Amino acid sequence: MKHTLFVMLAGSVLLFSCNPRYYMPNTHNVPLLTQKGETNITASGAEGQYELHAAHAVTNSISIMANGGLFKPAEMDNGDRGSGNFVELGGGYYKPFNNNLVLETFGVLGFGSMENRFPSTVDANPGTKGDISANIFRYGLQANFGYKTKYFEAAVSARFLNLLYNNIKGDLVYGGENQVAYLKDNKSNFLFEPALTLRGGLERLKLQLQFGGSLNLTNDDFFQENSFITFGINFNIR
Repeated sequence: MKHTLFVMLAGSVLLFSCNPRYYMPNTHNVPLLTQKGETNITASGAEGQYELHAAHAVTNSISIMANGGLFKPAEMDNGDRGSGNFVELGGGYYKPFNNNLVLETFGVLGFGSMENRFPSTVDANPGTKGDISANIFRYGLQANFGYKTKYFEAAVSARFLNLLYNNIKGDLVYGGENQVAYLKDNKSNFLFEPALTLRGGLERLKLQLQFGGSLNLTNDDFFQENSFITFGINFNIR
């Protein structure tokens, strides 16, 4: 089972699966804008994960984006559960080419919070409540490169991010280790996150499928999810 919570100027998620997970990559916002005044909106997610992404072309080369998400997976049979939320903002440059290719770059900044509750650990650790919570701050760069036609779109994207935790509180002990101390010892992480986005449908309305991953270049043993798949609906307004 999964517990997710993550923060991002691109997003924030935290996920757990029988043991603590303190980060899960969120869906990339890949609008593939081509002209001034164009707006792209995507609603996406997976089980217990709900995200909304928007982007707008302010000029013929400058664009802005905003992302948000809520993460509330179902509670496990033993009561273990997690939740989280995030908000992310960004701005950058885009360039369409005559052969249906689009290049985009964004600077992104996000923040959020996460909570992880493991009542299953309390009996083995008297005097604890099995809780941990933290605020999350994330910033970095995202690049998108895609192929865009009237009825089909495909893109690769990559994020280079610094993930920071603060206001870490709680008394969760898991596997004999104090998780508050663990998260404080790993409060700064540099991430590389690639993704593949596929869309198909009508000119203004398409279904979206995205596959992505997250490589922690600071600590490859950090308690996090390393991959994701999300589904969504994409709207394009000109």
